[in-house]
Amino acid sequence: MRLSLDCLATPEFAERLAAISADIEQPITVYLDRRGHVTRVGVGNVRQTRIPPVELPRYGAGRLCGLRCLTTSLSPEPPDEGALTTMALQRLDALIWLCVTRQGKTRRGGGATGYVAQTYLAHLLAHPDQRWTVSPELDLEDLTQQPCVEFVEALEEELQRGLTSQAVAEGRDRVLLVGVKTQGISDCRFQEGLLELQRLVETAGGEVASILQQKRLRPHPQTVVGEGKVAEVALAAQTLGVNLVAFDRDLSPAQARNLEREIGLRVVDRTEVILDIFAQRAQSGAGKLQVELAQLEYKLPRLTGQGQALSRLGGGIGTRGPGETKLETERRAIQRRITRLQRQVTELQAHRSRLRQHRQTLPSIAIVGYTNAGKSTLLNILTQAEVYAADQLFATLDPTTRRLVLNANPGSEPDVVLLTDTVGFIHELPPPLVDAFRATLEEVTEADALLHLVDLSHPAWYAQIQSVMSILREMPVTPGPILLAFNKIDAATSETLAIAQAEYPQAVFLSASRGLGLETLRQRLGQLVHYARTH
Repeated sequence: MRLSLDCLATPEFAERLAAISADIEQPITVYLDRRGHVTRVGVGNVRQTRIPPVELPRYGAGRLCGLRCLTTSLSPEPPDEGALTTMALQRLDALIWLCVTRQGKTRRGGGATGYVAQTYLAHLLAHPDQRWTVSPELDLEDLTQQPCVEFVEALEEELQRGLTSQAVAEGRDRVLLVGVKTQGISDCRFQEGLLELQRLVETAGGEVASILQQKRLRPHPQTVVGEGKVAEVALAAQTLGVNLVAFDRDLSPAQARNLEREIGLRVVDRTEVILDIFAQRAQSGAGKLQVELAQLEYKLPRLTGQGQALSRLGGGIGTRGPGETKLETERRAIQRRITRLQRQVTELQAHRSRLRQHRQTLPSIAIVGYTNAGKSTLLNILTQAEVYAADQLFATLDPTTRRLVLNANPGSEPDVVLLTDTVGFIHELPPPLVDAFRATLEEVTEADALLHLVDLSHPAWYAQIQSVMSILREMPVTPGPILLAFNKIDAATSETLAIAQAEYPQAVFLSASRGLGLETLRQRLGQLVHYARTH
């Protein structure tokens, strides 16, 4: 079946569709391309027969999909919110709504007439505050006289102009954040997690366009947020012109695939954002090795269903036989690479162990703490090291060890310790990172004592202490004694400082960037090392 290029429908086609719908008492939905060819027919309403964005022939924030939809309705009402939302999700050229009456007549020769009572025409708008418009009630003759090609081209030009105004720098993702608050998570912790995800995305080089939130008792098993919220996310992504959606929790491979299929954009979770930051920050060969291992271990279970390139051919005649699918080949290649990298990480562990044996004559202290607590800055100030330090999450990944003189009094032998800067921790540290960075994290478990550095200026400083201590408790080897030190006291409020001093009276309070409290820290480190060596 083919319709004219310059109209939305023909009376004969619309009446024939309506007659069939009236006969079976079910809505019928037909999709036509811009050449007027019928591409898909389904029994059901627009929502029931909709095409997922990833299966549409054309899909993008600045263009329409190239399909117009004719659908019948057994009630005389105009398109409802669900139908219009589905139109927007598919980015249809137009939605032609045919209200069917059962009082039609059948002509000789099989032709049908009188089955279309009234029609409505709906289409998208380029206005950010109004996604669509619906025409007043039209009769069939008025509908078929509406131009199609010029109308669609003009609408796409408007959409493209709106997208151009939202353009971001080349290579910089425009991101929509989605947060899901489930039972057992406090409002405060939920908001802190969203702010941390926003900081992670910005650290990874993205621009956060907006944040959507939802409260649920538990995550939806297929899409985390449920069908209605998925539609809201997809519409928000279209309106804002984003090219990436980031969730504040880890997604299962199936959830990620379902979300990408329904939204039509790439979807990432919190772990993937962190892995991307690590990939950018890794400088040394050991760091790059561990990051690659973490990325491959994360990617392996997510291979299934990544597009037709990795899928099976099917079960029909001519598709069976010996050989291996591309998916299986890819998975086997990744598994071999993981095995090789794991062997190299084990060798790296042995190498670091030998280095520690050579340094056993001197006591060692590892600086641990939440990411961006100021660990590298403190190491630079105390030891004149030149480690990269910046106000960024995970600014440094590779452990750096330097000699620190605790006292240099004339006539007495100086106390010297080895001070090691380690990778920053984060709430719910992703398991792939824990496994891949086991060689680096051994610097923590093998140290004689730990210096736990806390950013007192951060609003969630107390929760960050709990997160770090939770990770330390999960270490395979119990770390040595711990000295708690609060950094950035110059940027903290007096009320916060008073609360921390009352809660942790044995802690050290300092500002590494201003050089405040460093002498007290040296003295306490000397006492800490003496205690660790004698107990």
